[in-house]
Amino acid sequence: MAPRGLSLEEKRTKLLEIFHDTKDFYQLKELEKLGPKLKGIVSQTVKEVLQSLVDDGLVQGDKIGASNFFWSFPSQRGTIVQNRLDSVKETRAGHEAQLAELKTAIEHERTLRPLSDSRATALEQLTSMKKQLAVLQEEIDAYGACDPVKVEEKRRAVTLAHEAAVRWTDNYSILLSHFTRQTGMDAQDIRRYLEIGDDYEDIF
Repeated sequence: MAPRGLSLEEKRTKLLEIFHDTKDFYQLKELEKLGPKLKGIVSQTVKEVLQSLVDDGLVQGDKIGASNFFWSFPSQRGTIVQNRLDSVKETRAGHEAQLAELKTAIEHERTLRPLSDSRATALEQLTSMKKQLAVLQEEIDAYGACDPVKVEEKRRAVTLAHEAAVRWTDNYSILLSHFTRQTGMDAQDIRRYLEIGDDYEDIF
């Protein structure tokens, strides 16, 4: 089985060890040679690993002349960890203070609004009225078809439909009269052929 490659965190740790073990300054090209030789870090990944350490403040870097040098000492890591711990503690203290303020505000509101018998009764009545309102709203929704606005809309639709039917009936009568004059055929024969009853014009 082929040996497992180093994870990013393992590479970070091993690259830091080079700095801490030697307590020296290095250029990138030097680290790209030392990484594979001393710690088994693939040279092509050294630059990426080094940058991640710089971003996290674990390795310092500076340009001296035309070259960039990097360094890190064991005490630096301890300082960074301690700073992070202090920051977390400060954040926690702030949250605890906010929580205490909220608790105090809640207790203050409770003293201003004691749960007397009258207030308890009023709250019960409010809850009951909300339930009744919900029931009434359901009934209104159920009888929505009787809404005056909806009734008026339906009445108007029926009227329009009736007017349209009357127009078509008139058109039928005009066409039937015209056809009988042109052909001389009896209107009754045409009605029977088209299966139209004698009461057709009286439907509306």
